[in-house]
Amino acid sequence: MPTPPVDRARLLRRLSELAQIGRSDSGGVTRPGFSPADREARHYMIREAENSGVPTAVDAAGNLWLGPRPHPGTTTLVLGSHLDTVIDAGPLDGVYGVVAALEAVENLAPLDLAHPVTAVAFANEEGALHPQPFWGSLAASGQLPAPAAVPTAYDGTLLRDALTWAGGDLDAVQQARLDPDQLLAYLELHIEQGPVLEQESIPIGIVEAIVGRVQLDVDVMGAAGHAGTTPMPGRADALAAAAEIVLAVEGLPADGWCQVATVGRLEASPNSPNTIVGLVRLTVDVRDTDEAQLHGVADEAVRRIETIAQRRTVKVSCTRAAASRPVLTNTGLRRSIAAAADRRAMPTLTLTSGAGHDAQMMAAVTPTAMIFVPSIGGVSHVPHEDTDPGDLVLGAQLLQDTALAIASHPGSLR
Repeated sequence: MPTPPVDRARLLRRLSELAQIGRSDSGGVTRPGFSPADREARHYMIREAENSGVPTAVDAAGNLWLGPRPHPGTTTLVLGSHLDTVIDAGPLDGVYGVVAALEAVENLAPLDLAHPVTAVAFANEEGALHPQPFWGSLAASGQLPAPAAVPTAYDGTLLRDALTWAGGDLDAVQQARLDPDQLLAYLELHIEQGPVLEQESIPIGIVEAIVGRVQLDVDVMGAAGHAGTTPMPGRADALAAAAEIVLAVEGLPADGWCQVATVGRLEASPNSPNTIVGLVRLTVDVRDTDEAQLHGVADEAVRRIETIAQRRTVKVSCTRAAASRPVLTNTGLRRSIAAAADRRAMPTLTLTSGAGHDAQMMAAVTPTAMIFVPSIGGVSHVPHEDTDPGDLVLGAQLLQDTALAIASHPGSLR
């Protein structure tokens, strides 16, 4: 069956227009999940899909479906990613996979396929505003943990209200769970967010594994006081303790505990130039491809934090706010991607993803794989995140080619 060509102009136009939604003064994109900018991006995708005759729907978890949602009597191939961003992000992380997925659905819709193909934009993958990362894909895969009594965003917005504005329903969120018997597979296209493909001059990455992650929320509680009149001996400076914690976390990989470790969010209170800080809230993010190692490093991080707190006479509270297991992608799907790339003479490289993805959650309920395209300079989560337009089109074409092959001949998954 001939493969329709990707509409280059349409793909790049949509990416360019979405990059203006949540645009910040720095040139980056700030579109955290369930924010007004996120809702605007979702409405944009709904208009684009419906203008092409593609049906749309929002499930109880706020996931946006562009095409037929999996339903009884079918096994559906799902393509997707997410539309939300971190703060002051680039224009491609997540959104590229959704735009390319819609492109594939539009181009494959006229064909007589053995299995339907649909696209999804999973809700709140990043957790940048509402601290429930992978919310939509966890709900879809039946792994969503019970939320706190009144889950709120960092700015105080209630998750219940934000989800309602997005078209979801917190009371019915379990209805977003997908039936594995109705799923053929899940494919996600993404920018690499790292330097490997660019350094190797290879346009396509086939992801073999996705790292697991544990995130700790840490509160450091000292004693606020006047910066001029409080003697140095006896101070309980929460920010000084937090500074040591940041460095202790940074040292975990060098000591062999994990692949990477980061303190990425830090808030000091009171945030005044002439006041000793009494409270610091920060996050610790540790990642590794070995699940046992991942749990061990989280425990070691807590031990180091508590040791620093005791020595500096401050109190700490450490809570595991998020966790994801490392996963291996499906061998049959990887073969299908490689075969589709070979038919177009696209060089490929097998690699590991150091970032978490919705594909990681979907692996619990269906065969899953990912395609990467190069990131210029190997950077992501920053305003200058970028990928060559030719590589964006190439990746979208490979996603579509692979989807066509799988939906036409699903036996290739075995």
